[in-house]
Amino acid sequence: MNDWVEFRHFAYLLAIADYEGFRAAAEYLHTGEPNLSVQAKRFQEMLGIRLFKKGPRGRIQLTETGIAFKVIARELLQYRDDAIAALIAIDRGKIKSLTLGSASCVNRELFSVACKIHMEILPSCSVRPIYAATPELLDNLIAGSVDAAIVTSPIEDPRIFVEEIVQERVVVCIRADHPLARKTVLQANDIRHEPVIRCDPHRNPLVHAQLTAYLEDVGIVHSDYAWASHPAEVRTLVKDGFGFALVREGTVNDPELVTRIVAGTDWSLGSSLVYKRNEYPKTIPVLAEHLKHHFARSTSRQLMPEVQTTAHRSQSAPKRLPKSEGKASEQLSRLGRFRSIR
Repeated sequence: MNDWVEFRHFAYLLAIADYEGFRAAAEYLHTGEPNLSVQAKRFQEMLGIRLFKKGPRGRIQLTETGIAFKVIARELLQYRDDAIAALIAIDRGKIKSLTLGSASCVNRELFSVACKIHMEILPSCSVRPIYAATPELLDNLIAGSVDAAIVTSPIEDPRIFVEEIVQERVVVCIRADHPLARKTVLQANDIRHEPVIRCDPHRNPLVHAQLTAYLEDVGIVHSDYAWASHPAEVRTLVKDGFGFALVREGTVNDPELVTRIVAGTDWSLGSSLVYKRNEYPKTIPVLAEHLKHHFARSTSRQLMPEVQTTAHRSQSAPKRLPKSEGKASEQLSRLGRFRSIR
């Protein structure tokens, strides 16, 4: 019976994307199971797929396609709920301003795009930016003085909801005139005996531990290292010749510095949009969804290029449905426009 409920809710989601089908969907939600089976059959015929089959003793079972349908439907239904909650909050004038934080170590483009998308969603809402270290932003988030923030994950706090936006490659930052700068790709042995420059470990202990583990995995163990309280200060120490640093790819824009990949490594850090689990502006989940789609679909981004190449392949243009299935194509395309801002 739960499978029928899942189908019923997803059919409603498809119908509501089509204004003409809205009344039929409302009536359909109150029909009995026999009519549901008729609707399921029509839905399958419309798309040319098979969601259900008869199992032993005539019991209805999901096909492999039906199992996938159930998972996909659940995700879309969650987005539908978030979108409706945002629309209600906007209509009732509950979102007048947004205090959006950004950790000082994350890519500036993430914050810039987040502000732009939210202004597209709600132009009348003013955005107040806050730049700080991740622990400080999280404290302000819990206290209620920050509505949401873009920080480096992982985040381990049950009071905070974490929406990972993108994974960014971690690379070695060295002086442009360093002998190693002549190499396009470094080996672990190249930096094994070089001094390391780190960010203050108290700024984000989890990230500090992650980067330490990356170094130790290739045999680089440094109990003593130079450190600074801000990423810009770390880069200054690199320029002054005190060693190398691990940074996100694409965050260094200085002619005196270069970044290099270490062969055989898959070092990366996640950047996430976080907000208080039980209290947040209702446009934030919608913003998170649009941010994820923006960076997954943009092939020109410099954030984790190999991940984006994969994402681009998986989101290649779908095959067109036959003209006889035009109704289904129209409904699905409307649903797609509903989910993302171009």
